[in-house]
Amino acid sequence: MKKIYLTLAILGAIVPYLFFFQFIRAEGLNLPLFIESLFVNGAAGGFSTDLLFTSFVFWLFMFLQARESNGPKPYLFIFLNLTIGLSCALPAYLYARETT
Repeated sequence: MKKIYLTLAILGAIVPYLFFFQFIRAEGLNLPLFIESLFVNGAAGGFSTDLLFTSFVFWLFMFLQARESNGPKPYLFIFLNLTIGLSCALPAYLYARETT
């Protein structure tokens, strides 16, 4: 499973940025517009809210796992979650758990 998690983490880093780069090319580094676009309609807002909620639950899970066992420290994966996304952070965390 380690190789699968590593592959998914790499893909989870690349695929979202293909879309982010399209936005940046069209709009520049306009963070307020980017955030506004996340909630432009009900479908986008629901998807964005689901992802934000799931990210928060992932953070709680990582902190609880770090407290209960010798699992990986959550800070790197929170950074990945905030800068790349959950699609990279979650498989990277699972990969790190397999290697510990």
